[in-house]
Amino acid sequence: MTQTPPQPGRARAEIDLNALRANVRALRARAPRSALMAVVKSDGYGHGALPCARAAIEAGATWVGTATPQEALALRSAGIGGRIMCWLWTPGDPWREAIEADLDVSVSGMWALAEVTAAAREAGRPARIHLKADTGLGRNGCQPADWPELVAASLAAEAAGTVRTVGLWSHLACADEPGHPSVTAQLETFRRMVGYAEGEGVRPEVRHLANSPATLTLPEAHFDLVRTGIAMYGVSPAPEVGTSAALGLRPVMTFSASVALVKHVPAGHGVSYGHRFVTDRETTLGLVPVGYGDGVPRHASGRGPVLVGGAWRRAAGRIAMDQFVVDLGGEKLQEGAEAVLFGPGDRGEPTAEDWAEAADTIAYEIVTRIGARVPRVYRGVHAPGGAGTDPGGDA
Repeated sequence: MTQTPPQPGRARAEIDLNALRANVRALRARAPRSALMAVVKSDGYGHGALPCARAAIEAGATWVGTATPQEALALRSAGIGGRIMCWLWTPGDPWREAIEADLDVSVSGMWALAEVTAAAREAGRPARIHLKADTGLGRNGCQPADWPELVAASLAAEAAGTVRTVGLWSHLACADEPGHPSVTAQLETFRRMVGYAEGEGVRPEVRHLANSPATLTLPEAHFDLVRTGIAMYGVSPAPEVGTSAALGLRPVMTFSASVALVKHVPAGHGVSYGHRFVTDRETTLGLVPVGYGDGVPRHASGRGPVLVGGAWRRAAGRIAMDQFVVDLGGEKLQEGAEAVLFGPGDRGEPTAEDWAEAADTIAYEIVTRIGARVPRVYRGVHAPGGAGTDPGGDA
């Protein structure tokens, strides 16, 4: 059997920025009359916020989105220009810094409007705000019953010169379940709440509702701007929406490690904590030096798939903090052989969706949880000056 060439280092997450650019272009084609926001919250879903934001902008994204203001401020400090929106605020957060950095901010209630207007007075310039409506998700956002008060207060603040209400938006609860009745109900509620605000005099630049699954499957939700998160990274939002390949997307991250040890063991040998796996024959075991401390889900113990030596193996026994074991079935591999936990799948390796199934979770969590001690290696980084690409360049 042909051995996989040894890979340097304990583990690595290879990030294909050319795939990300292609995904952005494919998503723009799905919503051709809408602007596209590249959502890079949680360090770009584990892929690296800054390089992914740059690549998305190069591919035509005209907005960047983050959850927290700290994430948005870091991108601005690193040189990301244009429109950056952040939406997860708590009392006492850096409103003034956000205004001075020319960020767009979300307002879901009266307390937030009071804090942002006070910060705008201190900064001596108006804040750009997006009023968020809770159309049925039940998380952040203003309830329909409270919407008239928030709209009236935002109009008063605009008249006083402390804010500009540039956006009206909401978020869908079940867009990853095509045909779910809540989707139609939320669309109707959003249209009604937008219509009320505009009837009172709000003149938004953008109305936005669609996340990744709605961008892919629900054209009536596209409005002026779509917010693409997981799909931009080439991961399907849900099996019900379709596979990555069927959606015209390519997974951006490949997570691999170098096998640290290969050894023969007898039948009846326990493997890992609790001996949940015991060998039923003489065999060989391979040690994969990553674990839940690196983001490999412990819930996938006994089930997590890995491509090692050209074949799929399963995590044998419990996944520990730093390592887990695969049963090689008597095969003797060299230490340093590549173990691919997930990738695009075109080399026969598992995908993030396969790990999500093994861990009873969603693929969003699989890629996002890969930890900081796994180095990111970037492919397709644009050379200085923006001319050409470096297909093998690390960054």
